[in-house]
Amino acid sequence: MEFIRTVFKNKKLIGQLGKNDFKNRFASTSLGSIWGFLQPFVFMITYVIVFQYIFKQGGPQGAPYVVWFMPGMAMWMTINDGIIGASGSIRAYSYLVKKVVFPVDIIPLISILANSFVSIFLFIIATVVCILFGFVPNILKILYVIFAVYAFIISFTRLTSAVATLVPDFSNFLGIVMQLFMWFTPVVWDLSMVANHVTILRVLKCMPFTYLVTAFRECFMNSGNIMTSSHGFYTIVFWTITIVMFVWGNYIFKKSKKDFADVL
Repeated sequence: MEFIRTVFKNKKLIGQLGKNDFKNRFASTSLGSIWGFLQPFVFMITYVIVFQYIFKQGGPQGAPYVVWFMPGMAMWMTINDGIIGASGSIRAYSYLVKKVVFPVDIIPLISILANSFVSIFLFIIATVVCILFGFVPNILKILYVIFAVYAFIISFTRLTSAVATLVPDFSNFLGIVMQLFMWFTPVVWDLSMVANHVTILRVLKCMPFTYLVTAFRECFMNSGNIMTSSHGFYTIVFWTITIVMFVWGNYIFKKSKKDFADVL
């Protein structure tokens, strides 16, 4: 496909601009890029201290709360930051769209790469903490889930980045929608809480966000095969949604990008 060819052709440019994007966010501060890692890390640790050591809440399946919570929150922050950042990226890089001949298709990927530095850091922290508590991850599962989450983010933002460029209010609407999804996704609560509501449970499990959060948790807490054992049907649903969204989003993006310069 044209999009994939464009990405491979400009992979070095994506890498360089992605690194510069991340550095420039904190260029005016004395600690620089450290803030990018420190802020989400403190946020996650605060949740852990409050729920595990103050409320003394345990996690499902007898696991410590920290082992259950940190992988799920790390995954959600990756999804949320990736979608919000990439969706507004074309407006953020409007000078490239308007003033020079530039492969506009790669702009959302620049933002996704910039956000991935913090995401990988959070994945590593979650992995180290889980190992310290005696929960050793399945590395192959982790690699699969990381591939899946970035495939989904790219597919999702092919559509949202185009719409957010043409309709400025869409970015605010998307922020609200992602906040709602955060609470409908089992990030700070467990699916067992709705086990008696079979229809609701199935709908929630069909959500890509639920699939990714649950899959990353089970890299540490479940020895089964995420693709077949308890999630075979939902794996098919996830990849079907991801592929359909990519095809649809790619069509909308290609159709709309000729108008980007006019609206920016």
